[in-house]
Amino acid sequence: MSDSFSVTGLVATTPRHLVTQDGLPITSFRLAASTKKFDKQANRWTEGETNWFTVTSFRQLAINSATSVSKGDRVVVMGRLRVRDWDNGERAGTSVEIEAET
Repeated sequence: MSDSFSVTGLVATTPRHLVTQDGLPITSFRLAASTKKFDKQANRWTEGETNWFTVTSFRQLAINSATSVSKGDRVVVMGRLRVRDWDNGERAGTSVEIEAET
């Protein structure tokens, strides 16, 4: 699955930056995106569920995000959404990743 997607959330981990042997810069971090719902009975906003994403950027965006994004920052990420099932023999799960474009 690969669709355009935008999400607003908090950077939950310190961004990890690396450069491959071929010279490709890559930066990744975990993003926590919570929703808020209005509770009419209590007449206040309440926190909804939190969705977790792994955000990965490449090339110049990776270099820029490595120097300007920090754990705890609120960011808007736009990119391609990838949902993948995985199984390593001991555990299985689903990973939700965003390949960042901006």
